[in-house]
Amino acid sequence: NRHENLLITGPTGLGKSWIACALGNKACRDDRRVVYHRVPRLFQMLAIARGDGRHARVLKAIERTELLILDDWGLSVLTPTERRDLLEILDDRQGRGSTIVTSQLPVDQWFEVIGDPTLADAILDRLVHNAHRLTLTGDSMRRKMTTMKTLDQGAQP
Repeated sequence: NRHENLLITGPTGLGKSWIACALGNKACRDDRRVVYHRVPRLFQMLAIARGDGRHARVLKAIERTELLILDDWGLSVLTPTERRDLLEILDDRQGRGSTIVTSQLPVDQWFEVIGDPTLADAILDRLVHNAHRLTLTGDSMRRKMTTMKTLDQGAQP
């Protein structure tokens, strides 16, 4: 209801996506509109939508979403088009919805991932300043599961 954001950061395999999806699931059960996107695929989808004339419609649909989950933020430096699209998305949603972002990078490194200092300021101003931060630490759950499977397999008669 307060249209606040959540930034979940930490190394790979700690459950960032799982937490974001669990919160999205709860929002769905509370009759809220939720959309999940892996950031690289979101930008691919927007590029295709730009080419076939659906770009404005796709941005409008994202704007109307009550909870937007952006997973795997910061895997690569944004292109100029991606920066503009992200700014449009965040600007349209400002005060209208909440956004959850998951990233392996700490928030203080996001400026470099955006690339352009002016747009980085604008994007981070809309995303970070009304956000809660959850920084995860520890060992990868995937690594732990692999170790457990190996140990379990060795214990069988």
